Amino acid sequence: MSKPNRQELLLTAPSMGWLIVFFALPCLLTLTLAFRLSDLRGGVAEGWTWDTVKALADPVYLPVLWRTLWISTATTAACLALALPMGWCLARLTPCGRSALLLLVVLPFLTNFLIRIFAWKSLLHPEGPVKHLLVWLHLVSEDTLLLNNAWSVLVVMIYTQLPFAILPIYAAAEKFDFTLIDAARDLGASGWQAFQRIFLPGVRQGTASAAIIVFVCSLGQYVIPQFIGGTGDEMIGNKIVQRAFTDRNLPLACALAGALLLAVLVPVLIMAWKDRKEVKA
Repeated sequence: MSKPNRQELLLTAPSMGWLIVFFALPCLLTLTLAFRLSDLRGGVAEGWTWDTVKALADPVYLPVLWRTLWISTATTAACLALALPMGWCLARLTPCGRSALLLLVVLPFLTNFLIRIFAWKSLLHPEGPVKHLLVWLHLVSEDTLLLNNAWSVLVVMIYTQLPFAILPIYAAAEKFDFTLIDAARDLGASGWQAFQRIFLPGVRQGTASAAIIVFVCSLGQYVIPQFIGGTGDEMIGNKIVQRAFTDRNLPLACALAGALLLAVLVPVLIMAWKDRKEVKA
């Protein structure tokens, strides 16, 4: 092994060891427990079975899976739609204005996640300020419920995931050469055409990273549907929690978590394979 390769190996060893111990091994353990028998006391019994995995075909999980996918996809699309112009603005601001706006982006992280969720629950409450404002503007009726539905879950999901979309896109936009935009405008392109044909391809890597982060975080969400949604707005994360803590069926919870893990890993691996193929080309 050459000296540069040895140095690279030593530099990456701590992070690789961390990922193996705290990510790869727990994932492997989760997939393994999905094939074990359930103990009546809430643990794992001796023996192996396929019945737990076959239970995932139960029709009760199909609507939950579909709801999880469409909410996660809608959250990702909305966050990208909001983050792309935000990244453009951040990259073109003065250093002082950029710092102030970035502070506003990361400011919610200074507050506990649960506190922010309960704050939204208060805002969307039937007697909350948002409901009164919308009624006053004649946009909704007095009988309209802003809580306990899939749309309220989607709104809060977008709020919580938006910073994770803005930061990667801003990191890519900061390195973008905006003189290309000026050149496109000089050649007759409109502002939208320059944004669509020059800026978007230029920040493609940041957009892909933002999409993966937001989609993966949204797939495993269960706190927001638990407190903002109703009984018919559960996502797959809620089912995992129920099977693990309410039903005390750890193998079934692991099977659901394993299915969610594969649903997350497959798109990531496909995108990594495409990127590697483009680099080789």
